[in-house]
Amino acid sequence: MEILKIDGLKKAFHGKQVIDGLTMSVEEGTIYGFIGNNGTGKTTTMKMILGLLKQDSGTVFVSGEQVTFGDTATNRHIGYLPDVPEFYPYMNAREYLNLCAEITDVNKQERAERIETLLKLVGLNGETSKIRTYSRGMKQRLGIAQALIHRPKLLICDEPTSALDPGGRMEILNILKEIKSETTVIFSTHVLTDVERICDQAGVLHEGKILQEFNLKADDFGDKGIIIRLNPDEFSCLSHHLNMTHIENTDYRVTNHSLQEVYEVLHKNNIYPESIVREKKSLEDVYLEVTK
Repeated sequence: MEILKIDGLKKAFHGKQVIDGLTMSVEEGTIYGFIGNNGTGKTTTMKMILGLLKQDSGTVFVSGEQVTFGDTATNRHIGYLPDVPEFYPYMNAREYLNLCAEITDVNKQERAERIETLLKLVGLNGETSKIRTYSRGMKQRLGIAQALIHRPKLLICDEPTSALDPGGRMEILNILKEIKSETTVIFSTHVLTDVERICDQAGVLHEGKILQEFNLKADDFGDKGIIIRLNPDEFSCLSHHLNMTHIENTDYRVTNHSLQEVYEVLHKNNIYPESIVREKKSLEDVYLEVTK
């Protein structure tokens, strides 16, 4: 089922078209990487999904309900983590989550248990100090907890790891992976290695549109071929059965054949090469190819 569906979305600022006919959908129970360079309109799109910014044209549906600009009812389905979350600095984490639970009408009988669950999830259950003393990473973790307090169907994270150190980034990514069973996640970022680590799908936002989408869990994503190390006689034999090109020295690339097909041909011809390596492009390689 589609948790988010966007069709023909457009938005211009001062005559400049930022979003230009954006169409995309996100399936329930996935982590979707919304990727693009800074300034490509990722945050603008997020604000239109939340009904905080009026689109010039096009439609947005969340959980089958249309989003309208202003006080939209669809936000009861959404949790939102901005790139720089703001808090009441004089509160501690538990006090702040209790306030969020009241605002989002979490059942009073469930609040204490829900808050405790989320504090454990984000690693703040033992933290009693005021939020003003928190590091950037601690604030991001608290931001995820507040976004999840009302059990949203969709969690929108806008650049949640961009300003964190490697340890902090890994903490956030691990949390997002863990909550996949509870909610669908849209993960907006330009850090492509983070997308590769946790996302199921990814869409490239370029010049106001989704230029291309990828299934990051597909076996053939980024496939460049299979590298085999052979002696000249072995190459001569296999070249009649496989599509092969010479790379360098005794390495050859096989393309348009599955690994199983290659193994079958090797076994049939009693050839056992020194090495076989499946070569893949990174998401960064693919991204640069489609946007250049």
